[in-house]
Amino acid sequence: MNDNKVYTAIGMMSGTSLDGIDMALIETDGKDFTKLKDFVTIPYEDKARHTIRQALGARHASDITATAEKLVTQAHIDAIQSFGHHNVDVIGFHGQTIMHDPAMRFTWQIGDAQEIADEVGVDIIADMRKADIAAGGQGAPLLPLCHRAFASTFDKPIAILNLGGVGNITWLGENRHDILAFDTGPANALIDDLVKEKTGQRYDSEGVLASAGKVHQDMVDDWLAHEYFSKTVPKSLDRDEWQIRRAYDLERVEDAVATLAAFTVQSVAQSLTHLPAKPKTIYVAGGGRHNKYLMAELNKVLSCAVEPVEVLGWNGDAVEAKGFAYLAVRALKGLTLTLPTTTGVPEPMTGGKLYKSCSNGALRPAMNK
Repeated sequence: MNDNKVYTAIGMMSGTSLDGIDMALIETDGKDFTKLKDFVTIPYEDKARHTIRQALGARHASDITATAEKLVTQAHIDAIQSFGHHNVDVIGFHGQTIMHDPAMRFTWQIGDAQEIADEVGVDIIADMRKADIAAGGQGAPLLPLCHRAFASTFDKPIAILNLGGVGNITWLGENRHDILAFDTGPANALIDDLVKEKTGQRYDSEGVLASAGKVHQDMVDDWLAHEYFSKTVPKSLDRDEWQIRRAYDLERVEDAVATLAAFTVQSVAQSLTHLPAKPKTIYVAGGGRHNKYLMAELNKVLSCAVEPVEVLGWNGDAVEAKGFAYLAVRALKGLTLTLPTTTGVPEPMTGGKLYKSCSNGALRPAMNK
C-alpha cells in the first residue's frame, strides 16, 4: 500500500446527545494532511431518537436494541445516499454508542456496518474502539491523534475541549509526542435529557434556561465527589454515569438546568489539574460551544482563555465526523489510532475492522421506497 496516498473519505459520527448524524467529506493521507471538503448534519427522526434512548444502558441484545440498530443502520444509509458524494475510498462509521463501560472491557456501538457497506457501495471501517478496549484501554476518547494532526501548525501547549454528550479534552504540548487525553465528565447529554423531559425542547438553546436559573451547589458538590474524578488519567465514562434525578425534583426548570450546567463547567475545571502544563488557550468543539451560558462560565472559572474552535479556522460541528474519516484512513494504512496517554492502552495500537463492499468506490444512488 502506498503510505503517502491521499484518500477521499467520509466520516460519520452520531453522538450520545442523540442529535443526529454528522458527516464530513475529507481528503487525507492519514498523517498531517487533511482537507475538509464538505460537511452536513442530518437530524435523527423523532422515532429513531426515542427508540435509541430506550436502548441506552443496554448490555445484552433485546427487541429494543435490535429495533434501535435497524433504525440507526437505515438512518446512516439514507444519510450517505443523500450526501451525494461519489468516488469515495472509505467511510469511517462510528455507530451509536448505547453503553460504554471500560472497567468491564465493554463498549457497544450499534449499527450494521456490513449492511451499510453493501447498500452504499463503499468499504467501511467500523468498530474502532473494540481493539483498544480488549487490550485494556479505555476505548475513548478516540480523536486525540486527529486533534494533533489538525493542530500541527499551532503554538502550544493548547487543549481541545469537546463538549458533546460527554466532555473530553486533548492536551497538546510543544513536542509532537506530548499528548494527553481523557473524558472530563458530563456535557450536553444530561442537560438535554432534562430539558426534553421538562419542556419538550431538544436542548437549552444558547443557554437561555441556565442563565435564568440558580445553581444548587450542594448537588454539584455531591456529584463532583464521585470516584470518577479522583481516578488517574487517561479515563473515560458512560453518558449516564451519575444519578442526577435530584435535579428533576427542583421546582424551577431553570435552576435544574443551571445546576447541571455548573456540574459540566466545574468538572472541566477540575480536569485541568491533570494536565502536564497550563494550556495557552482551550478551544471548544461540539454542540456545547453554542451554549452561551456554558462558554461564559468556562471563561469565568478556568485560568486560561476559552475560545470556540472557529477561531482556528475549524468547523466546530465537523470535528468529530472529520476525525472518524481521518481514523478510517489511518486504520486502512495500519497506523496507530490510540496511545497509552490517550486511552491508557498498554502500547500504541491500530484498530478498526474493515467491512468490504461488493462495489467499492461507486456510491449507489438512493433506492425508491
